[in-house]
Amino acid sequence: MMSFSFKVLRIGISFVIMCIVYKAAVNSLPELSPKQYFSTLQAGRTSLAYFYQADSSSNSIFLEELNKAVKPLQDYGISVAKVNCVKEEISRYCGKERDLMKAYLFRGNILLREFPTDTLFDVNAIIAHVLFALLFNEVKYITTLEDLQNIENALKGKANIAFSYVRAIGTPEHRAVMEAAFVYGNTYQFVLTTEIALLESIGLEDIEYAHLYFFHCKSVLDLTPQCRRTLMGQPLTTLNIHRFIKSMEAPLLTEVAEDPQQVSTVHLQLGLPLVFIVSQQATYEADRRTAEWVAWRLLGKAGVLLLLRDSLEVDIPQQANVVLKREEGMPVEFLVLHDVDLVISHIENNMDVEETGEDEDDDVEGPDMGIQDDEVAESVSRDRKRQLPLELILELTEETFNATVMASDSIVLFYAGWQAVSMAFLHSYTDLAVKLKGASTMLLTRINCADWPDTCNKQNVTEFPVVKMYKEGENPVSYSGMLGTEELLKFIQLNRISCPVNITSIQEAEEYLSGELYKDLIINSSVSALGLFSPTMTTAKERFTEAGKLLKGYVITGIYSEEDVSILSNKYTATLPALLLARHKEGKVESIPLANTHAQQMVQIITNALLETFPEITVENLPTYLRFQKPLLILFSDDSINPLYQKAVLAVVEEKHLDSVIPCWLNLKNTPVGRRILQAYFDVLPPLPLLVVVNLHSGGQVFAFPSDQAITEQNLLLWLKKLEAGLEHPITILPAQEWKPPLPAYNFLHMMDAAASQRPTGKDPECMKETDIQENNEEQHEDKSAVRKEPIKMRIKDWERSNVFKAEKSFRHDNKEL
Repeated sequence: MMSFSFKVLRIGISFVIMCIVYKAAVNSLPELSPKQYFSTLQAGRTSLAYFYQADSSSNSIFLEELNKAVKPLQDYGISVAKVNCVKEEISRYCGKERDLMKAYLFRGNILLREFPTDTLFDVNAIIAHVLFALLFNEVKYITTLEDLQNIENALKGKANIAFSYVRAIGTPEHRAVMEAAFVYGNTYQFVLTTEIALLESIGLEDIEYAHLYFFHCKSVLDLTPQCRRTLMGQPLTTLNIHRFIKSMEAPLLTEVAEDPQQVSTVHLQLGLPLVFIVSQQATYEADRRTAEWVAWRLLGKAGVLLLLRDSLEVDIPQQANVVLKREEGMPVEFLVLHDVDLVISHIENNMDVEETGEDEDDDVEGPDMGIQDDEVAESVSRDRKRQLPLELILELTEETFNATVMASDSIVLFYAGWQAVSMAFLHSYTDLAVKLKGASTMLLTRINCADWPDTCNKQNVTEFPVVKMYKEGENPVSYSGMLGTEELLKFIQLNRISCPVNITSIQEAEEYLSGELYKDLIINSSVSALGLFSPTMTTAKERFTEAGKLLKGYVITGIYSEEDVSILSNKYTATLPALLLARHKEGKVESIPLANTHAQQMVQIITNALLETFPEITVENLPTYLRFQKPLLILFSDDSINPLYQKAVLAVVEEKHLDSVIPCWLNLKNTPVGRRILQAYFDVLPPLPLLVVVNLHSGGQVFAFPSDQAITEQNLLLWLKKLEAGLEHPITILPAQEWKPPLPAYNFLHMMDAAASQRPTGKDPECMKETDIQENNEEQHEDKSAVRKEPIKMRIKDWERSNVFKAEKSFRHDNKEL
């Protein structure tokens, strides 16, 4: 098994190296005269030539694409040249103008093919057409089902077939198929079609994208049965086709009697998981039939092995009948799945096959046409057939909008039916409607701004999606949190009370700080803020009231300004005006002075207080902590955090030794992407728990806490001091990565900057402020917004750092992967 894997790996590496398209054209397009060009042609060698006149610029775009194709075609042994039709030399390829609109493919001195340049519209088309012309025996082009059946019958018992459908000749998918045929054409018969009707005739329903089938004809000895077919589930790229074909070459089912943790096959090397069907002697025959059935269902998606329990020296849980190994070095998972369909669905729904997007950026120029270039658009496209319970959400129109929002407390989703983000959020919004069904008096509504733009404009909606809450007698409140069901649900629950709440007695204030006053809402707000003011502090109270309104829906705020306020200020050692922050999880109340503090500053103080001291990092909250642009001290754990480690970190935090970093922890069980992160830091997945410092914003250094030391307060403090003194060396440095648009035409930020630079300088337009609902039957309800306040700026303290912790002044383009 190991020798087979090594051979496959060696072939795979050679294939990948051969298929890589170099970003920098090391060898530029050579320019020759006709005489020079024909003197370079050698018998048996293939050459692509474009004849042009030096004073013509009509085909400059084609020459740019041809220049990109030089290196890839050289990898296939094909030379490329542009031939200058000088007046001193006569050539039949330099005659009429129509001759100059073609490219010519030669083998030796023999002309093989002429290509009109309008068919060679980019580098993919050039490579695809040239390989297609050379591989006329290896790749059969067909148009009818009869053609396919004839080829299938002819190859039964002889060879397998790679049958592919592409939408057009010259597309990136066509190029990928041709490159695969160049490598595997001697082993398999490649068949190509662009006819949708042919795919429909073999029973494929979703033909929006390119497809590739593997026909298992070599094992069919009788002409009667049809060859078994396996559909490739990945987009048609060169490396995906390579992985798929190599998985077809691997044994369908392998029997093993060793520890699954030690088993390695070609599937793991191709990025596919291993599925072990656990068997025992009493049920061996039935288990083997089941395993073979599973293997056929998962062919190309996973490797399937039959694990003989009776011959194992390691213990497998008695109830477990399936073992899953996702990657080399990762711990195996023991599953209890009593149905074949459950096994299939579990693997298909939970496979974490590593995408080869970065490699394919080099392999195929331009975005992959098989999937949307935008991840949100792709998710919407993928879920477009999902039925949503839209009957739970009232759809508004221009005629019904005013009457509805004035008649009842309403949540309105402003969206555009043509926009991907809007349609993605509509899924979360319908999930919210299901959760609130029968449990809330709030009416959930939606309005499609693509159908009713005037209504949305009058509500000051200029982007999508937007959620606003309308309550009788109050200004509409806009939701600005994350576009998720749980976050929006918290926003609605916290809006049940006014902000800030007016507290009128010491007893009520104590109940408020303890969480008893609004105990049903504490789950949505881990911190409650109480402003303390003497009755004469009018300006400070107004500022706090403004801050409370800005925070409405995100945190519970209250205000106390009675004559006996000194009782609370003395108890909590607060100097008036003051802010009391009640942290309900820790059962603590801390005081912060508010003298000369503006509303935006109060908002920032309270917002920062919502952040946990030692949080669990998730995909959702990571951006919140990254905005501080401070190094992350991350404790990686494979499950819940060890209380001893948590105590050690919190002790260092309380002593103010971690002010220059953000301490946090990551549960790999809840956030599996953490394994990918660790693999980016270490060549081999290290044992857990593991403590690292990641300096994303200044240099990209990653430092690891010594693995031979226990994570204690003293050891952690000594290690941090070494870091600050520059005595520790990074285990790796993350490369800078620029996030660019897929094509120059998609660089909308550059267009906006260019447009902005042409405008006359002046003050920024002020934002509109939402006003009360106007009960006027003659006019639409409007968010009349004459004045927009300055956006609340995050005023982050300029933390002093030494050595590795010294942050750069600019965070322009150093976007590094965590």
